[in-house]
Amino acid sequence: MPHVIIKLYPGRTEDVKKNLAQAIVKNVAEIANCDERAVSVAIEEVDPKDWAEKVYEPDILGCKDKLVVEPGYNP
Repeated sequence: MPHVIIKLYPGRTEDVKKNLAQAIVKNVAEIANCDERAVSVAIEEVDPKDWAEKVYEPDILGCKDKLVVEPGYNP
């Protein structure tokens, strides 16, 4: 607890993904007042042509009641 899932387009290096995950762990632990060892991060790469169907519709439009920050785009 907590577990963070990041969905993004493919193309970032493993180092970039690792740095992103580590930064998220640090910030989540600090803000949520928990140990960094309690935070897990998963990264899912989604092809741009699949973004609307696999991310935008189910995770953004379909979860408006859970969405804390809305994106500034509409595919």
